Amino acid sequence: MRRLSLIALAVAVLASGCTLAPTYQRPAMPASASFPADGVYAAQPHATNGGARSANGVAAADIGWRDFFVDARLQRLIDIALKNNRDLRVAMLNVQAAQAQYRITRAGLFPALGAQASQSKSRTPANLSFLDRTISNTYDVGLNASWELDLFGRVQSLKDQALAKYFATAYARKAAEMSLVSQVATQYLQVLQADDLLAVTRQTLKSASDSYGIVKLQFDHGVTSELDLTQSRTVMESAAANLQAQERARAQAVNALVLLVGEPMPDDLPGSMPLDAQNLLTDIPAGLPSDLLLRRPDIMEAEQNLLAANANIGAARAAFFPSISLTGSFGTLSPTLGGLFKPGSAAWSFAPAITLPIFEGGQNLANLDAANIGKQIEIAHYEKAIQSAFRDVADGLAARGTFDQQIAALERDASAQQRRLDLSTLRYRQGVDSYLGVLTAQQDLYAAQQTLIVARTQRLANLVTLYQALGGGWIERTGDAPRAADAG
Repeated sequence: MRRLSLIALAVAVLASGCTLAPTYQRPAMPASASFPADGVYAAQPHATNGGARSANGVAAADIGWRDFFVDARLQRLIDIALKNNRDLRVAMLNVQAAQAQYRITRAGLFPALGAQASQSKSRTPANLSFLDRTISNTYDVGLNASWELDLFGRVQSLKDQALAKYFATAYARKAAEMSLVSQVATQYLQVLQADDLLAVTRQTLKSASDSYGIVKLQFDHGVTSELDLTQSRTVMESAAANLQAQERARAQAVNALVLLVGEPMPDDLPGSMPLDAQNLLTDIPAGLPSDLLLRRPDIMEAEQNLLAANANIGAARAAFFPSISLTGSFGTLSPTLGGLFKPGSAAWSFAPAITLPIFEGGQNLANLDAANIGKQIEIAHYEKAIQSAFRDVADGLAARGTFDQQIAALERDASAQQRRLDLSTLRYRQGVDSYLGVLTAQQDLYAAQQTLIVARTQRLANLVTLYQALGGGWIERTGDAPRAADAG
């Protein structure tokens, strides 16, 4: 038995690490070799408020989110969200579950060893018993061992598949954390936008109310018509209605932010910076599309899923070959409890077994077909992840090159609309024009101010999205060593 066991062990060692999985080759990148650089992409961003902060050529993935976002209130909210957000908590638990599943699968590569102790007692009829012994006892103590010789790599392939799934889950968790940083920042900007819109609406409502009071006084003295009075009232009532809608929108924006943060807003939050004072990095280098393969966790997740599908083919192929298992036991056997450990009571058994599939109704062939199809699906997912990442970056670069000029034009338009309102009001009071000119000037100024606020928010939100698209948001401070994808 000893010689046979040594032979089996040697064969198992030589066969370990061998699988029937196809040699993995990373699919070709289904995207251009470089990001667009002409037209709107060639426009260089210019600071529109408070001066620009430079990334100094540091890649987005190496910029800590505390250095990208300078608003102390936003930094505190992101920090709280990373500790409390329930979606992120589930993502971390998924990593732990995948790690446990990998350990379960890996255990199949090693022998199983167990101890046992048993007693059996039986009665035989007297006419069938030997030497009139109708009652017999058997006591047994020993060790049991079993081991599947993974000669064709079935268990190894399953282990590789579980390991790739574990890595994929870890990268999914990393992507979830980076997405959370981006979502909190974007939602915070929505709250600031709501604050600015409310301020403009309140100012417009006050101005309209003052104008209505003047026109009402003129109407009461017969100086102006009821038409002018009605027209002046429309702006006031419209602003009053918008005020309620924007109060509601702000409350809902705060509720969405609370959900992301994972707890009610703390009372000791630092003061916030206004929307037009938010100063994000604008010159983050985009690098090359190939960099995304190393910087984007969603692409790395897709590749790990592809590796898992590749390993699954190895397990499906191994099912066509014999399965060899070794089982054995060694211990003592005695008819009495006291005789268990006496000389001569040793007992052992060794039972190697081989199972060869002959006919299974095409099940193994179908499993192999399913595994090959599954790999093709994961290849498509991998390629789609790359294409989506390429588009995310390209969209962000196009917006980065145009928002500054757009906002500058909107600022000039709002200034011109304000001047127009001032002149229209002056001409109306001097009796040169009707109130219709004042009415349209007020409405156009109000619309221009709102459009400018929305554009400022979109510009900042685009920079946040571009930061995430280029792999930013994983480390807290620039210069920190990147954590492992499954790190807490």
